[in-house]
Amino acid sequence: MTETKNLLLVVATTEPANQYASYVIAFMAKKLSNVPNVTIFYGPNAVSMAKKGELAKLEINQETKELIASQIDGLAAADLPDNLEQMARFQKDQLGVTIASCATFHVLNGFADSVDDTSNIEDFIVPVKLPDAWGAINGADKVLYF
Repeated sequence: MTETKNLLLVVATTEPANQYASYVIAFMAKKLSNVPNVTIFYGPNAVSMAKKGELAKLEINQETKELIASQIDGLAAADLPDNLEQMARFQKDQLGVTIASCATFHVLNGFADSVDDTSNIEDFIVPVKLPDAWGAINGADKVLYF
């Protein structure tokens, strides 16, 4: 079995379950398998999640925290954040997960004036232009879709 060095998680919907799953998989890839490069990428149908405040709306309740923690050795429910924005910030700052979104679709969805406009997206999300989006896909050892 080949060891994954570069994992790309493409989030293709705004459905909450897909949001939660992508962050749980990113966490496990970094913490359990030591995958060096993990990227969560918001694709065309999910770029609205990059807007300020959207991830914070997705709470992680106590029951969910306990369910997740019960399956991962060394993880306590109290260690988990209260929402996905906090989870995203932790993963970026502490685990080195890259969180990116397609800047072209920021413009097409009306919350950016140009591909360089970051005024309405979370500060921890990297807006990428089309060539960089292709580079992430082309350079990944594994691409998972959520």
